[in-house]
Amino acid sequence: MCKPFTRKMIAKIALISAALLTAPYTMAAKNDLEKEIVIKSKRQAGDLKNKIASYLDDVKITQGSLVIKADLVQVYSNADNDEETYVAKGKPATFEQLLEDGTPINLEANEIKYEPAINTITISGNALLRQEGSEVSGSKIVYNTKTEQLEAESYSDETVTTILKPKSKADN
Repeated sequence: MCKPFTRKMIAKIALISAALLTAPYTMAAKNDLEKEIVIKSKRQAGDLKNKIASYLDDVKITQGSLVIKADLVQVYSNADNDEETYVAKGKPATFEQLLEDGTPINLEANEIKYEPAINTITISGNALLRQEGSEVSGSKIVYNTKTEQLEAESYSDETVTTILKPKSKADN
């Protein structure tokens, strides 16, 4: 007789399935990193003293297959080590990219924070990750592009939700 699933087991299954959704992400990033970055916006501003570049209103950033759309994107540069942090805000801000196999991955949230020096993308505020018909949603999703590990959490009485699309016979 099989034991019923405990909450802890269900949480582990959801976390593993969510991590599997995003595992191919790093393959696309390698190709896209070799492409030029194009930033379009209605307004741009710079704080040279604090090394902050701001792009405002209808912002669209492209690099290869990667497309980020937001109301505001700020790039923070660290003078000590040349590391940069990118923060996109919108209602929602969106991130999309084609994976090496041609399938898209889509992220959307009120805020998308990318920290390449520590290989981390954090999406927060109505966070949603979609890939091949499956999705993970919650208050905050953190993904490490190097280790391919994902953590999703929700605040107060909300829950993290994972919806897995079954593979069709043509996929097998």
